[in-house]
Amino acid sequence: MADTIAAIATGGIISAIGIVRVSGDRAIEIADSVFTPTFTKKRVKEARDRQLIYGELRDENGEAIDICLCTVSRGPGSYTGEDTAEFQCHGSPVVLAAALRSLFAAGARQALPGEFTKRAFLNGRMDLAQAEAVVDIIDAETVAAAKNAVGQLCGAMGKKTEEIRSGLIDIMAHFHAVIDYPDEDIDEFYLENYISQLEDAERRLKELLATYDRGRILKDGIRCAIIGRPNAGKSSLLNALVGYDRAIVTDIAGTTRDTIEEKIKVGDTVLRLVDTAGIRDTDDTVERLGVERSIEAADTAELVIAVFDGSEPLKEEDERVLETAAGSVRTIAVINKSDLPQNTDTEKISSRCGRVCVVSALTGRGIEEIEKAITDMFSNGDMPAAGEVVTNERHADALSRAKEAISAACGALLGGVTPDAVLTEVETAISALGEITGGTVREDITDRIFSRFCVGK
Repeated sequence: MADTIAAIATGGIISAIGIVRVSGDRAIEIADSVFTPTFTKKRVKEARDRQLIYGELRDENGEAIDICLCTVSRGPGSYTGEDTAEFQCHGSPVVLAAALRSLFAAGARQALPGEFTKRAFLNGRMDLAQAEAVVDIIDAETVAAAKNAVGQLCGAMGKKTEEIRSGLIDIMAHFHAVIDYPDEDIDEFYLENYISQLEDAERRLKELLATYDRGRILKDGIRCAIIGRPNAGKSSLLNALVGYDRAIVTDIAGTTRDTIEEKIKVGDTVLRLVDTAGIRDTDDTVERLGVERSIEAADTAELVIAVFDGSEPLKEEDERVLETAAGSVRTIAVINKSDLPQNTDTEKISSRCGRVCVVSALTGRGIEEIEKAITDMFSNGDMPAAGEVVTNERHADALSRAKEAISAACGALLGGVTPDAVLTEVETAISALGEITGGTVREDITDRIFSRFCVGK
């Protein structure tokens, strides 16, 4: 018998509607004990599934807490696979807290983070990849990220990986059938007949893994370091991009001594901007640490925006900025202060950095050029179907281990190794793929996954 859990499913701020959820063997019984319908003599426990009932929600003393709507869903046809009830109340945190106390008094307990979705997974209502997609939908910062998460919630990732896993299981099943039932009329097992199937599995795993870099950007955004010598206009550019004065701007060199981070959305891409200390030689201990962090930020960034003062000739410090930017995978050079007479070597900057944008961070002129350059660099292009882009590090790790095992199996097969040794690698791949949907995953891993969820989901 599963104990009955309850939680507030909406945020802790004042809103138009607040929702309280209940799930477990006594969910409908407990809901019936605290809710009285207004326009019908039928009790909550007599209501049809998913029928909205208008009535009074009462506290442990029988006094009205709220006039609200109640609905029940009987298992297994509910979100959790158990009997559930839901109260749609007015969105007062005080009312919702009182409703929760009433449910606790009637026999429910506080739900743990992610416990509703965990029960859905344990009761077979969704696989583990689908459960993780629930968090991804909640955390999505762009429409593209949300669509991919919804595709995974609909089972796209599980379907892709289970197709590969099922084919590998068929190979193992044939082998063991021949070994275990030698007297049965079963086709002889010749591992070489399966080489094309193993190679196809390896190819499909490579294709899935190839989406991970794009998926990571889709989910987490692009880490972008803004670098430049002191007073080139880095902080002004950050402020212009985010649309408000996030960083302090002065004429004093070395004002920014540590990294400042902010998120912006450019098209359908999230940019995690990092404004850094000006790169220069300095005897100031604190500023020197800031310069070291600037270089570290550039080394780990997926995009570097190198800022130069267009009103002045290039200096030795600018050369150091160019060298730092040259080590980045992607670089955009920004020649700032276009509102002043220009006196810098644009051609030299262009030859070292490629894409150049001329802007005035002070007036905002040319900022759209930077946004266009970013969009061009990180355009989604021909994206796979929604849900088939790998965005989860755990999934990528499992796919990588499965691919390596299949690659080893193909190599062993071509090298003439005995079938049982080859199939050991196939079994490793099957186990790794099972981790994605939860078929072979350990309990401590699932506990860690669901601890990421908010209470009430």
